[in-house]
Amino acid sequence: MTANSEGKFGDYGGQYVPEVLMPAIEELEEAYDEYLSDDDFLDDLNAKLRDYGGRPTPLYHAPELSERVGSKVYLKREDLLHGGAHKLNNALGQALLAKRMGKDRIIAETGAGQHGTATAMAAAALGIDCEIYMGAKDIERQKPNVFRMRLMGAEVNPVETGTGTLKDAINETLRDWATNVEDTHYVIGSIVGPHPFPAMVRDFQSVIGREIRQQSVEKEGRLPDSVVACAGGGSNTMGAFYDFIDDEEVDLYAVEAGGSSLEVNEERAPNSASLNIGEEGVLHGARTKILEDEDGQILESHSLSAGLDYSGVGPELAYLVDSGRVEPRTADDDEALEAFHLVSETEGIIPALESSHAVALLEKEDLGDFVVVNLSGRGDKDLDTVMEKSGVEV
Repeated sequence: MTANSEGKFGDYGGQYVPEVLMPAIEELEEAYDEYLSDDDFLDDLNAKLRDYGGRPTPLYHAPELSERVGSKVYLKREDLLHGGAHKLNNALGQALLAKRMGKDRIIAETGAGQHGTATAMAAAALGIDCEIYMGAKDIERQKPNVFRMRLMGAEVNPVETGTGTLKDAINETLRDWATNVEDTHYVIGSIVGPHPFPAMVRDFQSVIGREIRQQSVEKEGRLPDSVVACAGGGSNTMGAFYDFIDDEEVDLYAVEAGGSSLEVNEERAPNSASLNIGEEGVLHGARTKILEDEDGQILESHSLSAGLDYSGVGPELAYLVDSGRVEPRTADDDEALEAFHLVSETEGIIPALESSHAVALLEKEDLGDFVVVNLSGRGDKDLDTVMEKSGVEV
């Protein structure tokens, strides 16, 4: 599925932005169209992903998980990418694009800190000034990543407005971009926002699915029965799924944060399950599935995992769910915690809490004989949260 000329995926997507941002959006759209078919740009990006980022990442057969669920389970080890998460694929791509566009400053928002860290890394590697917006609540949850960003020269701005989470950080970053469009590029970290961001981020992340396809054939001689990925905004999800959309024999599962409950009240949703229970609306520049009340106001979302704590989802993913190509699922906080411990104890791999939601589906559903779970990031950043929730003192 490719965005049409208006940047739409069915009824979703589009460009719902203030007039002041349209010149920057149009400039970016033109550059995106030019450089995504520019061999010199692509060669440069692929070399940086290989030599700086560490691609390709392995497709690892997880023997204990496989025995436990009775099928061959492979983990796509995006946690081994430089920085510890898939986010670097997109951050390097957009930072390189910004440099080709002549921008000398990049800004970004971050929830779990993985996208902020990846953007800070890319900026340092390419010699570009970098500023990160992060909700005050998320800063408390992700202090190690905040320190990593600052170590690499990025300025980290706490966002105190609203609920102090990713949604509010995005609002502040958009305000900055609107004020500084001449010299600044906004590195959006997921497949959200106005066109061309959803398609562009997907394209930069689609290297994950291309590698899964090649490595699956090398290891098992065929494509997997299922590919599973966690979904907040949806960047690792679309990255893992995009190369399989036309392969109807491969089932695609997007696992959202079920939080503490799928029930919502007038003020908040104790989950981040936009694909499962969301309604059509506009959020951060695009029409998509969002968590909203009866008056169309955005509900406060919740997840144990800061990286999934978002009230919307990418428009292309919303379209693929409506069309029946992608199956939406949820894993709640307790199930994600259990999966976090399970992978750590049985495989010697500490997964990000985001990825733990995807792993949790293995024990909830028959996913076929050959399953690939995209391990989107490593869990070092989540140790304080897990210790607190598990009642562990060291």
